[in-house]
Amino acid sequence: MHPHQPAEPALSTPSLPVLDFSHFHAAEPTRQAFLDQLRRAAHEIGFFYLTGHGIDPTLQQQVLAVSRQFFNLPAAAKHGVSMVNSPHFRGYTRIGSELTLGKQDWREQFDLMEEAIALSSIAKDQPWLKLQGPNQWPAALPDMRGIVLVWQESLRKLSQQLLQAFALALGQPATAFDASVAEGAFQHLKLIRYPGREQTRDDQGVGAHKDAGYLTLVLQDEQAGLEVLLDDHWHTIAPMAGSFVVNIGELLELASSGYLRATLHRVVTPPAGVERYSCAYFMAAHLNATVPVLPLSGQLALAARGPQQEQHNALYYEVGRNILKGRLRSHPDVAAAHYGTLLAQAAA
Repeated sequence: MHPHQPAEPALSTPSLPVLDFSHFHAAEPTRQAFLDQLRRAAHEIGFFYLTGHGIDPTLQQQVLAVSRQFFNLPAAAKHGVSMVNSPHFRGYTRIGSELTLGKQDWREQFDLMEEAIALSSIAKDQPWLKLQGPNQWPAALPDMRGIVLVWQESLRKLSQQLLQAFALALGQPATAFDASVAEGAFQHLKLIRYPGREQTRDDQGVGAHKDAGYLTLVLQDEQAGLEVLLDDHWHTIAPMAGSFVVNIGELLELASSGYLRATLHRVVTPPAGVERYSCAYFMAAHLNATVPVLPLSGQLALAARGPQQEQHNALYYEVGRNILKGRLRSHPDVAAAHYGTLLAQAAA
C-alpha cells in the first residue's frame, strides 16, 4: 500500500512510548534512561506521548476554551481575520480551503506565528523572509491574544529543551542546535476545529503528510482522530489527558541523516454530531538557517537511513525554503494573492 493512498480503517492504538520529561531534569541514571528512551522512540516510531512537561494544565484548558470561542464566532468575525489578508500566512482558514496533496482538508483553523514587524524589503533569493510579520487577532475576543501568546512562549521553551535532549541522545553536545535557533526559533501555531462527518465530503480531516520543522507538539481534546502510519497500517493515537503528542519533523530527519524518523500522519474527521479540537505547535530553526548535519558515530551512524526524499515532497536543508514550500502548497489562495511572482518563476 502506498502511504498516500486511501487505507483501511485504522487499527487500535499502538503502544506509543510515554516519556516523562521531568526525568530529563533528574539526576543520573534516570536522565540517561530518559535519553535512551527518547532516542529509541524517535528512531523507531517518530511519535511519542510527552508527560511531566511542566506546562500548566489550566493554561492547556484555557487554550482549548479560547479556541472553541473563536470557532463559535459568527462567520463574518472569523472571515474578518482571513489568512488571505496576510502575506505572512496568519489568520483564519475556512473549511476546505487548505490542501494536502492537492485535496481539501475538512477542518477550519486559526494560524499564528511569532509576533514581529514585517520586513520592508526582502531579497529575491530569500522569499521565505516574507513569512515574518504580525498576527491577525479577532476584535471580538480581546483576551485571545494574551492567552495564546503565553501558550506559544511556553511551548517555545519546552521545544528548545527537547532539542537539547535530542542532541544529547544522539551523542552530541547539548548546544548542537543552538546556532540554528540563535536568531529565534521559527514558531507556527494552529488552533483547529474538525467538524462532524455530516458536514464533510469525506473522512479527510487533514491528509497524510510529514511536518516541515524540527518538532511538533499537539494538544488533543477528548476526541480521537490523529492517526500515524506504522508498518503500512494506520494506527489511531488516542488522546491522553494532560500530555502532548510529539512527532519528529523533516528538519530533524535531515539533521540526523535519517536516524530520526519523520513519520506520515493524518487526521480523520470525527463521527457525525461530534467536533474535535486540537492545538498544534510547530518549531523550526530560524528562517535563514541551514540545517546542521550532526556527526553521528558508531552504531548511530550505521543505523542512519538517510533522509527520505519523495517525488512529491523535496526536502531542503535551507530552513526557510523547506517551510515556505509547505505554506505555498497548502494555501494556494494566499500564494496567489501574495506570492504571484514567485509562483510564476517556479512555473517558468
